[in-house]
Amino acid sequence: MEDSQELAMSSEVLLVSAPGKVILHGEHAVVHGKVALAVAVNLRTFLRLQPHSNGKVCLDLPNIGIRRVWDVARLQLQDTSFLEQGDASAPTAELVEKLKEVAAFPKDCANPERAAVLAFLYLYLCICRKQRTLPSLDIRVWSELPTGAGLGSSAAYSVCVASALLTACEEIPNPLKDGEPASRWTVEDLELINKWAFQGERVIHGNPSGVDNAVSVWGGALRYQQGKISLLKRLPALRILLTNTKVPRSTKALVAGVRSRLLKFPEIVAPVLTSIDAISLECERMLGEMVAAPAPEHYLVLEELIDMNQHHLNALGVGHASLDQLCQVTMAHGLHSKLTGAGGGGCGITLLRPDLEQSVVEAVKQALSSCGFDCWETSIGAPGISVHSAASLDAPVRQALDGL
Repeated sequence: MEDSQELAMSSEVLLVSAPGKVILHGEHAVVHGKVALAVAVNLRTFLRLQPHSNGKVCLDLPNIGIRRVWDVARLQLQDTSFLEQGDASAPTAELVEKLKEVAAFPKDCANPERAAVLAFLYLYLCICRKQRTLPSLDIRVWSELPTGAGLGSSAAYSVCVASALLTACEEIPNPLKDGEPASRWTVEDLELINKWAFQGERVIHGNPSGVDNAVSVWGGALRYQQGKISLLKRLPALRILLTNTKVPRSTKALVAGVRSRLLKFPEIVAPVLTSIDAISLECERMLGEMVAAPAPEHYLVLEELIDMNQHHLNALGVGHASLDQLCQVTMAHGLHSKLTGAGGGGCGITLLRPDLEQSVVEAVKQALSSCGFDCWETSIGAPGISVHSAASLDAPVRQALDGL
């Protein structure tokens, strides 16, 4: 009976990557029923899956210094019937507790990195248990995204893990043809990847909106309003600087602050939220116009929208001195910035016009670094989850995935 198991498990090395996300417009307003625009940012999480016959499952997360190895035979013996309801319903708190037993964590181990291990185990056991025996494999994940910065790093991780396991277990075909540098799955397969990635996100976050994993799967841009997610058809290529002020903040406290300001001054704050909504809609309209033929005046509008939204966010009380500094430094070079995500520190985005001299970009990056910020030159509207040939990956990524 051995042969049939071998057939159902692809033996090739798989390389996949998924993007992070930034909120372009609509953060905080989205909590109050307004539109938000989320876009894929081309800082990516990469995963390498290597099938084995050594009876082990190895998960290697070098960014956070975690390496876990399990015995396939031991996992096989575990009672995983508690996963039966895993297909449709949310992973419950009780299920996560059971997973912790399976993962065999030391009792006192309580760091958030555990969540990444639990999400992997959950997806591995759920997706692979349809196989006659659980597969032996090595998985190594390396990311360009900082964690905990509101850039969807956990969703990109869940999307990579789900797509790699579904492909390795031949639930979905590998779309990469010989000689192609990269490829993407069909819409139907992407929907399945998204479904499982959302489950992984639930293990990590409990009750996520589903926006982060959707952006990471589909790429491009999407609008989100009152629980409904819709994709924007096409997006012009937009270059940005993404800056992490590295100022820690509590999203919960910032959201609560906006809510209390809205209750205290309804006539003042409600129109600000309505105005932010109009900014999101206008930006969406502009991006649609730019797909065919982007013109300089389009960029001027995008810059005005960025400025207005940043002032609104300050009016809502979610600004921070570090973000003011970001806006001032970039404005000194004629560039426009706003916070992205929760505010109170965290990250900001700066639009880079296509006609911008590279020397200006370098000067701005230099100035922001000397403020103590981390700064990446990247693009938004990036492609979603993709599978790659080894040759097509940049050397540093390849080396990180090979563990060199």
